[in-house]
Order: sequence, then structure tokens, then C-alpha cells
Amino acid sequence: MKNPQSNAPAWSDLLTGSNGWRSLGLAGGVALHATNVHVATTILPSVVHDIGGLELYAWNTTLFVVASILGSVLSMRLLAVLGARSAYFSALAVFTLGTVVCASAPSMPWMLAGRTLQGLGGGVLLALSYALIRVVFEERLWPRAMGLVSGMWGVATLCGPALGGVFAQLGDWRLAFWVLLPAVLLLAVIVHREVDGKRASSAAAAPIPLLKAALLGASVLVISLAALTEQMVWNALGVIAGLALVWLLARLERNDDTTRLLPSGSYSIRTRIGSIYACMSLLGIGVTCEIFVPYFLQTIHGRSPLAAGYLTALMAAGWSVGSMFSAGRSAAVAQRMSRAGPLVEALGLGVLAWLMPMPDLFDSTGGTLALCAALTSVGLGVGIGWPHLLTRVFTAARPGEENLASLSITTIQLFAMAVGSALAGLVANGAGLTTLAALPGAQHTAVWLFALFAVAPLLAVGLTRQRPEPRLTGEAS
Repeated sequence: MKNPQSNAPAWSDLLTGSNGWRSLGLAGGVALHATNVHVATTILPSVVHDIGGLELYAWNTTLFVVASILGSVLSMRLLAVLGARSAYFSALAVFTLGTVVCASAPSMPWMLAGRTLQGLGGGVLLALSYALIRVVFEERLWPRAMGLVSGMWGVATLCGPALGGVFAQLGDWRLAFWVLLPAVLLLAVIVHREVDGKRASSAAAAPIPLLKAALLGASVLVISLAALTEQMVWNALGVIAGLALVWLLARLERNDDTTRLLPSGSYSIRTRIGSIYACMSLLGIGVTCEIFVPYFLQTIHGRSPLAAGYLTALMAAGWSVGSMFSAGRSAAVAQRMSRAGPLVEALGLGVLAWLMPMPDLFDSTGGTLALCAALTSVGLGVGIGWPHLLTRVFTAARPGEENLASLSITTIQLFAMAVGSALAGLVANGAGLTTLAALPGAQHTAVWLFALFAVAPLLAVGLTRQRPEPRLTGEAS
């Protein structure tokens, strides 16, 4: 007998009929982007051993994500001028070019150029996937669709480490990039068949806030540049300069309501949408320390590239499982999950700071299981509240800014990842990763990195418990 208290749609409502093909089209871009993220993370230690560039390790993620931010901003104009289908094709073309450059890179600067192109194309794919959810699905399906799209990182958990790890162990990490191209072709066929090609001409005149996007990206790059030196004075100045650029961006947004990068109220935690964005950012920053996990596992614990890749992917698996499990839950349950999530993530990071530096950890079953549980809990803490945070963005925006709010989800998520990777590089270099011997440098860095990154979700705990102002209806702020 059906529970009369449950009116939530079932997964079959989303995954069957025409909705099923639409879901496949939107989720495919996220799956491709996410798989590439795990491929690159898994093979990066092998890349460094082959072509050098350990001091630029974190820049592979930083430039990738900064370019993704620019792609997410450009996606609004591409969607308006080209239509969804052609916008997807353009993103796939740029992503393909970047993949070819990565696969043939003779040095780290070439690799960084390819990662930048991959990020630009991937940013468009991510933004389109989120933005079209509110367009192609009924509102009652939004939480399920958000859970599905977020769950594509689970697909990447299976595919990415396998592709990267197998080819790294075979001594040919370049093939890990080449094998992405058939997936690009398959996605292109699906998009051609199932995604509408009509242009949204009414939105074509909307200007692109390139200056503001540039300020957002520059704030991350300044922090990343500061991480290249071990002098704490320059490290501090870089962080201050990065924050100053964000402050300047907020000032520009308050004085300009025609070319907004983010919806009104986004820069104040006293507003509903501002507190949601702040919570999303802090949770996202906490999990970006994963970029160094494969290096720690291979250097401290002697794990193979494949094993290190799959262990690192437990973070993404936890995120995916948490998202799929919590999607569609009642409002009361969603609120409890959103409040518990930051604590779970912080606990996982704290345990990693304790366990990761122990070189004999894998000698016991208990130590291995404890490390796996800690890695999983970091992602789980984000995932159990993530679909509900994203859904609230749709209803928290000022009337008339719903489309901007949809696209800004990717911008916020990517900015948090970029800041997190930049800070991770700063902490790693400051902790002696490149100046100490390999083993002690990795051990010392692991303690500092995980301990400091646990602060981010702890700050998010307060945001989940405050009662911000309701949805904005008046002037921009």
C-alpha cells in the first residue's frame, strides 16, 4: 500500500520515457568532466615523474578550475546564441582539443595549457547540465535530477581511477587521455539525438560579465602565485590580494545590475542565497585537498597508481552516495542532513591528518579500513546535503534571476574548487613538500593540509544553523 504521506516522485519518473533520455543527455556532460578529473588526479604523480614540474603540481587543478569558471560564465551566452545542442558541441570541441594537448605534452607548461582547455570546455558542460534541469523537468523532479547529476561523480569514481591507474602502471599515462575521445564522440551522438537545437534568441542580447569573471579567476591565480614561494610574507600578501579582488568584485556587482555574475544578495551571508553559496563554498574547499591524496598514498604508503586512484576516489564515491541517498527526502530530513554534513566532513579530514602520515598504516586491516572510512566520510559529508543546497538556490534567487542562479551553481562550485586547490598548493609548498626529502616532506604536508582544511567545513556548521533573511524581492544587493 502506498504511503499517503509521501508525494515525492520516484526515480522511475525521472529515468523513464522522454525524461530518461533528457537525463542521459544532461548527466553525460558531467560524467565526462568528472571522469577526466579523476583520470588526471590519478596519473599526475606519474606525469611529474616523467616530465617534471612537482612545484606546479597544484596548478594542474587550479588552472583547470579557473578555466572552468570562465566556461560556466560563457555558457549563458552560448546557450542564448547557439542553443543547447550547439553549445554542447562547442564545449566538446574545446574539451577534445585540450585532451589532445595533454596527451602529447612534452613538459609541464604544455600539460597546464591542455588542462586549461579541458577546464574551459568542461565548465560549459557542467553549467549547461545544471541550468537545463529547471528548464526540461517539472519542479517536483528537480531534487532527483540534482541527485542524478551529482551522482555522475560516482560514475567517474569507477571509470576515472581505472583509466588513469591502469595506464600509469603500464608506463603510458598519455593513453589515459586518448581513451577519453571515444566517450566524447558517444556523448556528441546522444546530444545530437536528444537535446533541442533551438536558440533562445530573447536572451542573446544579455552581456557577458567577462571583467567580473576575470576578477574571480585572478583572485585564485594570485593565491596560486603566492604558493610558489616558501616565504610566509609573500604567502600572506597573496591571500590578502586574492581576497581584495573578491571584495572589488562584490563592489562592482552592487553597483551594476545589468551584467551580474551572481544573483542579487550573493555576497552577504545575511541573505538566504548568500548563506547557501557560502556553505557550498566551504564544503567544496574542504574536499579539494584530495588532489594530493594520490601523491601521499604513493609516496608514504607505496601504493600503486591504480590503488591510489581508487582510494582517492572514495571521496567522490562518498559524495555520490550521499547525494543519491538524500535526494528526494522530506524537508525535515533534508535540514538535518544539511546540518550534519559539515561535521561529518570535518571529522573525516581530522582523521586523515592523524592517519595519512603513518607509513605502516596498511600493515593492518584496521588501519586500512579506518583510512577508507575517513576518505569516504569527507565526500559523504558534502553529498548528504548537496542536492538540497542546490535546490534551494532555485527558490532563493530574486524573481527574474532564476536562470542566472541556475548557471551560478557551477560558478560557485568551481570557484570553491579553485580556491581550495590554490590554498592546497600554498600549504603544501609552505609545509616543505618540495624542499624536504620525499617521505618526510609528504608526511609533514599531510598533517598540515588535512588539519587546516578541516576548518572550512567547521565554519560551514554555523551557516547551516543560522536563519538568514528570506528570498530577495527588491533591489539588488
